[in-house]
Amino acid sequence: MATITTEEATIQRWDDVQHALSGGGDGRSCQCIWPVVRNKDWQATTFEQRRDMFHDEIAAGPPPGLVAYVDGEAAGWIRVGPRTDQLRILHTKSITAATTEALDDESVWAVTCFVVRRDHRNQGLNAKLLKAALDHAREADARMIEAYPVDNTRGSHRSNDMFHGALSTFLAAGFEQGPALSGGRVLVTRPLTT
Repeated sequence: MATITTEEATIQRWDDVQHALSGGGDGRSCQCIWPVVRNKDWQATTFEQRRDMFHDEIAAGPPPGLVAYVDGEAAGWIRVGPRTDQLRILHTKSITAATTEALDDESVWAVTCFVVRRDHRNQGLNAKLLKAALDHAREADARMIEAYPVDNTRGSHRSNDMFHGALSTFLAAGFEQGPALSGGRVLVTRPLTT
């Protein structure tokens, strides 16, 4: 059985982050910058600019996500951090209308992206990454986590559309299902404090 571990995405792990983002899907070209910029800014960037932005974000810290390793090989990625740092969320009308949390509340974190290399799919990496993200957020004193996964109980979805995560993964991790969003997605929340 494979050994799966997770680590914070620090600049010392830059090569591992890049490896995790490659190997199938849009992760490599996106560089996980899509959640942190507005659409007009996203459209104006090149791959090289997104890679440099991501490098600078990781170098500046704190870690904007976690890397999953399978037997020591970087195999997956999750973006988790304060919702206030993820500008696309704050400018997505369906999300801002659905959330009950103040948009400027830094104690509300968000999970916005999963990437798993094709050769490591169907091993439960998203669930492991999500569990590690919850622990990471709790240790950073986050009060609540929101996410915007795809409702995978309805219709079929291309693998590239699943970077938001699957609703079933979040429900299995104790998230509460909230209102429907655009694009077949759903708002889910989980408090981290008692």
